[in-house]
Amino acid sequence: MLKKIVLGLTLLSSLTFGIDLQTEDKIKGVYKELGIENKLNYSTFFKAIQGYNKIDGKKEGYITIIDFSKPSNEERFFVIDLENKKVNYSTYVSHGKNTGLDTAVKFSNKMNSYQSSLGFYLTINTYEGSNGYSLRLKGLEPGINSNAMDRHIVVHGADYATKEFMEKYGFLGRSLGCPAIPEDISKEVIDYIKGGTVLYINGNDESYFEKSQYISLKI
Repeated sequence: MLKKIVLGLTLLSSLTFGIDLQTEDKIKGVYKELGIENKLNYSTFFKAIQGYNKIDGKKEGYITIIDFSKPSNEERFFVIDLENKKVNYSTYVSHGKNTGLDTAVKFSNKMNSYQSSLGFYLTINTYEGSNGYSLRLKGLEPGINSNAMDRHIVVHGADYATKEFMEKYGFLGRSLGCPAIPEDISKEVIDYIKGGTVLYINGNDESYFEKSQYISLKI
């Protein structure tokens, strides 16, 4: 009987927690299987998983990584199925208009800054707003992105976040701080990541890494 109980708990644990991402070897293994070395640096992926592992109450097995260390004329929005080691979406994403032109250089948590905010979020619910079908984000880091709900920082579709716009102007248009993605896939992506999945926004800002409770720069 005891053996059956232990076996049952072991199976429940594997079903609940899914893939093991608790060691660097495991993280490296998943990164390699994803086959995204030419799109997303390992250091960015590692930092994202560091935070993912520390977040309670998340929907397990999925993470969205936005890499604002890359210019806007490159794909830098990645939706990853960690369980099946698969990149489900890889696309363009806009940053805030006061964050930079083609490259994101300034970040803020302040109201009306029209800048992007770095760090870890949980996706919440969807709604129809001025930007169409949108996904609310809950910022998890005080002083860094904790005003996301009040600032109405959401994932939404935009005609200025497309490959066509980028090819015409050389870089994407910019939002008021929201991560805006191409309209033709925005609803599909939003429905896939809604409901408590982790979203991480990376950028070239050393002050963020010094403040964040989710990331240790020691690899």
